[in-house]
Amino acid sequence: MNILLSSIALLITFYLIAKVCDEYFVKSLEIITEKLKISDDVAGATFMAIGSSAPELFVAIIALSQVGIESVGTGTIVGSAIFNILVIIGASVWVTKTFLEWRPVVRDIGFYVLSLLVLIFTFFDGIITTKEALIYLGLYIFYIVTLSRWKNWFPYKNQRKDKSLIEKKQEIESELEKELSILGIIDKGTNIIFSLTFPNLQKHPRLYPITFIISIIYIAAISWAMVELGVHIAQALHIPQAIIALTVLAAGTSVPDLISSVIASKKGYGNMAVSNAVGSNTFDILIGLGLPWLIYTLWHGKSVTVNNANLLSSVVLLLSTVLLFAFIVIGKKFELSRREGLILMITYGLYLIFAITLALKPDLIP
Repeated sequence: MNILLSSIALLITFYLIAKVCDEYFVKSLEIITEKLKISDDVAGATFMAIGSSAPELFVAIIALSQVGIESVGTGTIVGSAIFNILVIIGASVWVTKTFLEWRPVVRDIGFYVLSLLVLIFTFFDGIITTKEALIYLGLYIFYIVTLSRWKNWFPYKNQRKDKSLIEKKQEIESELEKELSILGIIDKGTNIIFSLTFPNLQKHPRLYPITFIISIIYIAAISWAMVELGVHIAQALHIPQAIIALTVLAAGTSVPDLISSVIASKKGYGNMAVSNAVGSNTFDILIGLGLPWLIYTLWHGKSVTVNNANLLSSVVLLLSTVLLFAFIVIGKKFELSRREGLILMITYGLYLIFAITLALKPDLIP
């Protein structure tokens, strides 16, 4: 009964953090993007990526602040990355055939593979130093610079250029809210509480800094509850905490992105859905891990110890999944259909079997 109540409470935190991110945090980021006049590519890799990856980032920071559960944050980000590649992209191309523009896809996959190689390299000894954390942040800065210049080097047209990134995202979020309302997820009580604590940006757009700050407070508090509940469930079931992070927490923090990506794909923004999934993964690895590790090493004056038993195997699997995706994309000449989507989603099912098997039989871990 205790596990059941904790599981229900965990599902509620998934809903709450998705609502805060989609309806308040992302909207404040959109206004910031407009104020700074940032290009779509850079905005997507920075502010929009922060909006979609905020749960994973805060889970990683909170997990590092508590002794004994450091692997929860890393596991959530690694598991979320696997979910993004296999499930989000798989479901997006399942609903409709997708024609990918090869220039941004090659760019994003290339940087993502590079970030994974850095992750594997730093994971081997189970110790993350300040210098290694700085490598993550430095690589992400290089990624942003490359994004800002990529169209000059390799010109290409945006998919459905008649709408900006922000207009597309607002349209998709509106559709997402309708989908969630149909499922009965929108809770009136939650709406009342949020309406009392958040300013109305439609009436008072100049108050976006307040919305931004309040959103961060909410996300931090909900992420803390999410971590505590995940650890409690893992202890009650007598399984490694990293397994809960790699599966349950990872999927729970990524479900909102899954729904919005499927809606985007239905509306003809397949490129946007795929690029968002790959780009968010790059942010998750380089910033979602690099920033918390840097904060920890500077604050405590010592390296971060990473329990790489379950995690290293998953990171290697993650590299394999992105290479599989790249092989499929190139083999199909950047045209993905339902069959490729099905292959990716089945692969995720096999990954879950692998992760659960390692939890039950840890002696199988190399």
